[in-house]
Amino acid sequence: MPRHLLYLIVFIEGFCSLGAEVIALRRLVPHVGSSIVVTAPTIGFFLLALALGYASGARVAAGYTAVVARNFLVSALLAGVGLARVSVDGLFAHLQPAGFAWLCFIGGVLCPLAWLLGQTVPVLTNLMKHMRTGEASGQALFWSTLGSFLGSVSLSLGVMQWLGVSAAVLVCALLLALGSLRLAAPGWRSAGGAAVAAAAALAINLLPSSEVRDTPYADYAVTPVELPGHERPRAFFVNNSLASLIDAGEPPRYARYVQHLRHILLDELAFAGREVLVLGAGGFTLSHREPANRYTFVDIDPQIRAIAETRFLQGPIRGEFVVDDARRFVRSTDKRYDAVVVDVFSSHTSIPGHLVTREFWQDARRVLAPDGVLLANLILDGRLETPYARNLLATIDSVFGRCAVEVLHKGKPLSNVVVSCYAGSRPGPAAAYSDERNAADVDLARSR
Repeated sequence: MPRHLLYLIVFIEGFCSLGAEVIALRRLVPHVGSSIVVTAPTIGFFLLALALGYASGARVAAGYTAVVARNFLVSALLAGVGLARVSVDGLFAHLQPAGFAWLCFIGGVLCPLAWLLGQTVPVLTNLMKHMRTGEASGQALFWSTLGSFLGSVSLSLGVMQWLGVSAAVLVCALLLALGSLRLAAPGWRSAGGAAVAAAAALAINLLPSSEVRDTPYADYAVTPVELPGHERPRAFFVNNSLASLIDAGEPPRYARYVQHLRHILLDELAFAGREVLVLGAGGFTLSHREPANRYTFVDIDPQIRAIAETRFLQGPIRGEFVVDDARRFVRSTDKRYDAVVVDVFSSHTSIPGHLVTREFWQDARRVLAPDGVLLANLILDGRLETPYARNLLATIDSVFGRCAVEVLHKGKPLSNVVVSCYAGSRPGPAAAYSDERNAADVDLARSR
């Protein structure tokens, strides 16, 4: 095999193997979130399958190019079909619980793909007889790792940003199909196999979908829904989770938690001419038709504004839009706000892990004006009994002191929980009253 062709094949292997891992992590976000307990095992299983592929490739003793050509062809089918949005969504829709669907996805798509591609370098180094063993393996690993670097960077920062996640899937599938065609013996069988893999990838990834729009950060959909008392309501879904609602009434009606937040700001606090920072854009409904205050929305996805304006609000947003990570913004900005609204989710119940820590709430407090208020929309169990609910609320209280907690859907297993905290409050010691030592009357007098 010509040296340049060998290097090209191992480059494609590295490009597509790490590209598939990046795409898989993105496809999992709408279904299981992006927390460390999801990403770490996913990466771990991928690396384990890759290691097993190395060991399996080392045992191949003949038919080197035919083995790699076959592996590339099967990998093209796995990537093109298995990583398509319709396939992943269908898997999680029909297999429950979500953890079982995740295991099937990892075991049926990602790990087999990593195992097949992992065989490439040890198999093809057998053809590098003009080099020393160390030189041959070093060169092969260089081109494979270079492909991994360029695959992860170009797909995540280039292809996904401009063309979408499905386009990244197509790039990997077509590269693998071309690699298989180049390695296989000339003939109608090899050409037909590559053509079938490419056609399957194109068909399933270019499947028309007027509802779902995917970006590197999330899947978005705007669909009509049936809600009693609403006039032609439409819902804004982010990662398969309801993020916001709006109807055609006058005045429009919104999701219950948004109406509650607007009630706190406009009616209870009587905000007018104030600066309101909203972390997590959602559907931008908090400022919809609200001219009394100035709103700044911060969201990590630059495409969410255009999607919301054209398909959900059907008009321009009110306020400023800043593309940034919420934690980085509150840590770096010098501006102070009269209210900070925290409404950040990567899926229905999943808040990114770096946005629940004490350090984040301290940064959020730092950007509040001295008399400012923080409002956080959380999705917790309606009774606030789970360890996650108890610990998250305790974390917020450790920074702000006692905060008001309002459960909006008490009869449901999961509910919007609105937490209200004030910049001027401070955490302090507390003691329980007992029959033996009851200082309630004294404390009540001190509190007046």
